[in-house]
Amino acid sequence: MLSSAPPASGFLHKPVLSERRLRSEAVRVTDLSRVLQLLQDPLSASLKERQIFILKKVVKQCQRGYLLRDLADIFKIMNLCAERVSDHPEYARILCDLLQICGLPFLKEKSSDEMKYASVVTDCVSQMGFLMRIPLPEVRRQICLSVSAFYSRDKHQHSSDGVCSTRADYRALMLERSGVSETLVMSLALTEEQLPVKLCLLQTLQILSRTSEVNCKLMLRAQAAQKICFHMSEGDPSGELLFRSSEILWNLLENGSRQEVTSQLSSSDCIASLKDAFLHLLLKGFRHHERQLRNDLLVLLSLIAENPGAPLIESGFLKHLTPFLTFPELKSHNPLVRNLKLSFNQEDFEMKKLLLNIMVVLSRDLSALQLFREGRVMLALMLLVKPSSSAERSGRHRRRWTSSQQEELQLQALSTLSSLAPLMLEEYMTCQANTCLLLLIDCCLQHDSSSGRGHGLHGSSGRGGRRAQLRYCVRVLRSVTCVEHEPLRQDLCDQGAIGQLLALCPGVLRWFLGRPQDEDAVALEIQTDCLLLLSVLCEGDVHRKELFGRDGVELLIQYLSLDAALVFSGLGHNKLLLSSIDCLWSCVVGCLGAEDVFVERRGVDLMLQLLQRSPRHMLSPLVSTLLELCENPQAVTHLLHWSGERDTSASQLLLHIWRREEETTAVSRDPHGMITDVKRPIVSRHQESSSSSSSSPDVSAAVREVSENLRANIYCIFCKLGFEGLSGLSAEDHITLSIIHRYLDFKVGEVVHEVLSELLDEGVSPVVSDEAALKSVLQVTEATAESVRLLQQSILGRQQQEELQEEQLLYKEILFTQKQREIAAEAWRSYVARTSNYSILKEFKRLQEEQSTSEAYAPSDTETPEPPNTLSDQ
Repeated sequence: MLSSAPPASGFLHKPVLSERRLRSEAVRVTDLSRVLQLLQDPLSASLKERQIFILKKVVKQCQRGYLLRDLADIFKIMNLCAERVSDHPEYARILCDLLQICGLPFLKEKSSDEMKYASVVTDCVSQMGFLMRIPLPEVRRQICLSVSAFYSRDKHQHSSDGVCSTRADYRALMLERSGVSETLVMSLALTEEQLPVKLCLLQTLQILSRTSEVNCKLMLRAQAAQKICFHMSEGDPSGELLFRSSEILWNLLENGSRQEVTSQLSSSDCIASLKDAFLHLLLKGFRHHERQLRNDLLVLLSLIAENPGAPLIESGFLKHLTPFLTFPELKSHNPLVRNLKLSFNQEDFEMKKLLLNIMVVLSRDLSALQLFREGRVMLALMLLVKPSSSAERSGRHRRRWTSSQQEELQLQALSTLSSLAPLMLEEYMTCQANTCLLLLIDCCLQHDSSSGRGHGLHGSSGRGGRRAQLRYCVRVLRSVTCVEHEPLRQDLCDQGAIGQLLALCPGVLRWFLGRPQDEDAVALEIQTDCLLLLSVLCEGDVHRKELFGRDGVELLIQYLSLDAALVFSGLGHNKLLLSSIDCLWSCVVGCLGAEDVFVERRGVDLMLQLLQRSPRHMLSPLVSTLLELCENPQAVTHLLHWSGERDTSASQLLLHIWRREEETTAVSRDPHGMITDVKRPIVSRHQESSSSSSSSPDVSAAVREVSENLRANIYCIFCKLGFEGLSGLSAEDHITLSIIHRYLDFKVGEVVHEVLSELLDEGVSPVVSDEAALKSVLQVTEATAESVRLLQQSILGRQQQEELQEEQLLYKEILFTQKQREIAAEAWRSYVARTSNYSILKEFKRLQEEQSTSEAYAPSDTETPEPPNTLSDQ
């Protein structure tokens, strides 16, 4: 048990005290140890009136709050009173008075008291929760009020007598540590027949869960969400029970574990309770706060629907909800909606958006889709997409959504369609949704992009409603065409979707290309979706590729001309570029006319420029598309004659990419790029590790490697370009090219090596002829690798010899230059000597005259050489 403070002076004798002692006595209660003795002593058991008198005196002296050092004795007194309440109801009033004071902040005499008595405070607050066992409504109600007041009071008062209130954060911490919130949740079962007490208890739980994550965690541990939800729809004329319960559930969602809350609410009883409360508020709630509460419950049901195990269909909730999903777009004879009237105010508007949202969540269940079909949900969505038709059906003079509300509902209906339409294709085709969407796209393109208000979440991403409509229309079309449903794709093509999306003025892509000021993330997303849509429509169909035609190629040329640096802009240019390459693969490759136009418009050059500048993750689609284009002889010619940055040829670029691939996959090579392992010349370390760790025997690391990197595609491209006569290659390039030339032979040997390894691992011995054939293949592969290495050594030797010759030639040039400098220096010194010394000049003159005389008498059949320079010439 908790120890009480040491006894002070008795309450019957009042000696003279010092001024400081008097101040302390003014706050501290009567000697609590003697009060406890009076209550516990068997001899004083019959002195009930005296005990009540003393307890009232204690209450009177503690009107300002309890001292921390007195808490242990105070709660001992409370427990003694609680034991006597059943036999002596007079103690109930005293107990309520003592509990009422607990709602006041506890008092401390020193700053260190908070830390000193922390465990005492925690234990006492916990005991206050356990007092809920007393069956008296007034006691339980007072406990709830005191806990609420204790937790929510934020006044920090100082007194002149040396004591002050404990801090609010300290009280909150002590209450969280006490676990009283969990105790109060478990006491909900005790208040079944006491509605006022239950309301007070729920109010307390609402306060405790408003900001505290700890309290929410403790409450969830006691199954608070399930217990509160189960009783929230019980009869309460005031509606406070439903309001308090929903607020607590929201607090638990915001401050607790959402997964735990939805798990507790996913029982059939909770869903039935929420359904009854929602339908009651929907059909009979007309006040503002009732509509708000109705929407809150719908959000809770949406969160529950995200739990795959929630029995929403089994409980009948979805069956009752379906008529409201299509209201007021469709007329229904269902008794639930026959007399339902919407005010078309903000709360009804929010409910309609929540109903559209819950469709998407529920669409994950196939059973829900069947109910959607029966309820004609697809038709209602299409009527929302076509607001004019909806208005005509609803009547000319009837109330309806405002233009801004209608616009936002239209956008959300389109967003819902993008999720539902791929799952309900038959209903989608029956409603002629393709026609509706294409007409809406055409309407968007005929108006300026800034028209429309762009309200709500779905319209806020663009600067106007038109562009938001365009965005979601294209998204819906993309989602339905990605499903393997050929009649739907054919219907789109028959209605001119390719031309409308592409180049028939005004087309979607050309519309954005003519508006660079609208180039943002939304615009890029629309263009990307259009290109993906075209890729899906044209893939594998030559006739549709012909419809794509020259106009489509012209647009692809513009997209492929994008600066590769934009890939890192973060707006989505990387997706746009990848979708352009995918569109090239699906809409151009395989159609000779489109290929010729693409090559004619220097599309191959643009592909090579992108290949030279793009990051590694974009190389695979580029190289694959180039390989397919190499089936066209004109494309091969452009590849052979292409020259990029620093006069790089296409073959040099491909060889550089090959070396980068081998470096990335850690293929064994020496510093010159030559083969080091003749037994496994192209196997990478990554491949060896993956083959050793592969758990599936059906997966071959050698075959899987072909699709994981670019080497196989580069080999195939060189098969089209040829391995001889490639100009501008260095020795390093020739060394790499020699490996590429024998890539297929090396790959065959690699596969055979894997076959032998797998047979050995499985303990299987091949027959003699098969074993001889396998080993023969390995020997041929090894011999091929050895011959390639010898070729590489000869290439390297020739390079070294050429480098040596170039070095010698350079050395000769250096010697000649040095000798010329020495001759020039000697001539200069001679000139200086002649001009500065007269005797030397006379001697030089004499030598010149002798030379000229001898030359005059000397016979010569050839031209006389030019005489040397004279002094005057100098």
